[in-house]
Amino acid sequence: MLPERRIPTRSPEWRELYQRIQAAMELTSRLNALPFSDVDSRHCLLGELFADPNPDKSFVHPPFYCTSGVGTRLGERASVGQACSFLDLGGISIGECTMISPKVTLITEGHPIEPVDRYAFITVAPIVIEARVWVGAAATILPGVTIGHDAVIGAGAVIAKDVPPLTVVTGPGYVLRRQLEPAAQHEPN
Repeated sequence: MLPERRIPTRSPEWRELYQRIQAAMELTSRLNALPFSDVDSRHCLLGELFADPNPDKSFVHPPFYCTSGVGTRLGERASVGQACSFLDLGGISIGECTMISPKVTLITEGHPIEPVDRYAFITVAPIVIEARVWVGAAATILPGVTIGHDAVIGAGAVIAKDVPPLTVVTGPGYVLRRQLEPAAQHEPN
């Protein structure tokens, strides 16, 4: 698990993040209103949202929702399915050739458990999804989780702890089903 940090909600850092959240909401609302065939406008908006000069190296199917955008890094040929939500204030890194199925939720932010601190802070911890991972539809990945290369996350799974490489997991909190053997390196079609 990757470390969590706290951001005071009454701080200059939070005010800056809040401004970025407002910009991301504007960009995603424009992205989600575009005709699907308007590829150039979609790439332009995704480039601005992710602060990525080369957004066409990966593919994001609208509708798409995120908290800030600049906290997300997509690897070459990564794909993100329809209706995904990335709460990315803590940072999300998605490896090359990774497939994120529709309705997946990646959550890097939250609040402290202690009632006295709950409204005073936002907690953030990054999510790292390594290369060639397949995340099934409607899965949820929680803050601080790393998913190892070539793993498969079953549809609807809730992932609250690290997933080793070459592993298939399903269910809430995940149930280890089996280990996979590494494949010879090759280029996907």
